[in-house]
Amino acid sequence: MAEWGTRGDALYDGGFLPMFVGGRWIPALSGAVIEARNPANGRLLATVPRADGADIDQAVAAARRAFEGPWSRWTPFERQALLLRIAERFEAEWESLCLSDTLDMGMPITRTLANSRRVLGMLRFYAGQAVALHGATIPNSFPGEILSQTVKEPIGVVGAIIPWNAPIAGSVWKIAPALATGCTVVLKPSEEASLTVLMIARLMAEAGLPDGVLNIVTGTGAEAGAALAAHPGVDKIVFTGSTATGQAIARAATGNLKHVSLELGGKSPVIVCRDADLDKAVPVAAMSVFANSGQICIAGSRLFVAREIHDEFLTRLAAFAGALKVGDGVLPETELGPIISNRQAERVEHFLGVGRDEGARLVTGGARLQGEGYHGGNFIAPTVFGDVTDDMTIARQEIFGPVISALPFDDLEEVVRRANDTPYGLAAGIFTNHLGTAHKLARRIKAGTVWVNMYHAIDPAVPFGGVRMSGYGREGGIEHMQEYLDTKAIWINTD
Repeated sequence: MAEWGTRGDALYDGGFLPMFVGGRWIPALSGAVIEARNPANGRLLATVPRADGADIDQAVAAARRAFEGPWSRWTPFERQALLLRIAERFEAEWESLCLSDTLDMGMPITRTLANSRRVLGMLRFYAGQAVALHGATIPNSFPGEILSQTVKEPIGVVGAIIPWNAPIAGSVWKIAPALATGCTVVLKPSEEASLTVLMIARLMAEAGLPDGVLNIVTGTGAEAGAALAAHPGVDKIVFTGSTATGQAIARAATGNLKHVSLELGGKSPVIVCRDADLDKAVPVAAMSVFANSGQICIAGSRLFVAREIHDEFLTRLAAFAGALKVGDGVLPETELGPIISNRQAERVEHFLGVGRDEGARLVTGGARLQGEGYHGGNFIAPTVFGDVTDDMTIARQEIFGPVISALPFDDLEEVVRRANDTPYGLAAGIFTNHLGTAHKLARRIKAGTVWVNMYHAIDPAVPFGGVRMSGYGREGGIEHMQEYLDTKAIWINTD
């Protein structure tokens, strides 16, 4: 801890960090600020501007000027070169970025450091896509010698809103495709975790990003986020967060019918078949939820286990959960860090109580951790509930904490029906050694992503997103690029 803790003290000393608008570092027009505190111990890291609608107006105007100015004349090659320079800056400052995330939102430093391949890969993938965008020449049946073709054009000013649970990856997933396509961005990070996003703005500016192409506005969702979603000068909103907030954003976007992409909540099923390799399935199923202390939208929190192996699986799962090291994320041995805030920790505690009250059997965990190493922090023990039924609150609602609900099943028809009995459809996991079972279940589960004998795999080239109440639109893959482009048809009479 001495090394990382000391470096953290040097990184953030409790001072004021301005936001980034139009290439300048500025406070909120009102002068209001938000405190950023370390969720592991409550220490004040910094204060950031508490922006409101007036600040959003300023940022959107800067993004519009940039979009219609010199940035519009940058060639695909130049945008690609910029993204590659940004990737180089990220790689050079990777440890500082990771430490910032660990301090600001609690993710263990070992996990943030290990995420470099994904983040750097995203930047380089989108750099490659910048020079691969094209329209088509389309044969038509119109009388005469008529040429018809399409061109792809950047959609314009993009408003991006991200949650607290993965600031580095979440920011890059919103910013990089916008830069690759020639859009400009106003990004509002979560008020719970803004510091790393401000560092990202600095690194991108150092890489040669023109003024106004990226604007970072810090503030609350109610004040800054709502103003961004409703702003008539924004052409597209991309949002990751809760389903309720996503619904509000979709309603706000109707004012000027802006394009919308939403990656929302989930209550993802993990299905462990009777022929599964338990040595593989137990740790992967556990970490499908416990990774990032359960603060992941794709958490496989509904664990369906074949009745024949149910009891053995829960015994192994409880032993695995009980052995996990919970603590301050700067400790190299920490496997689970803190919950982002006391408010969120209290929300998780509420679900723990509801689970017990509704008759679920607490197998392990189920409490807030106190005492040495936990003072001032928001730590919840990794928790497993057994004897859960499909109608229990903990099996229906997204908890966003380290809580697994285990449910036995008897046959595949039954588990498909029960797994799909949710308003969500973000992700799912299947564990089986039978190829036919894997194919059958993967095709019938209603989810944007299905993993077989694995979980959490995300690659820049592969699209990711949800169905039903888990949102619409895709991030990753060539599908992602189309989310930032308009298609224009051009007709030319050649007679």
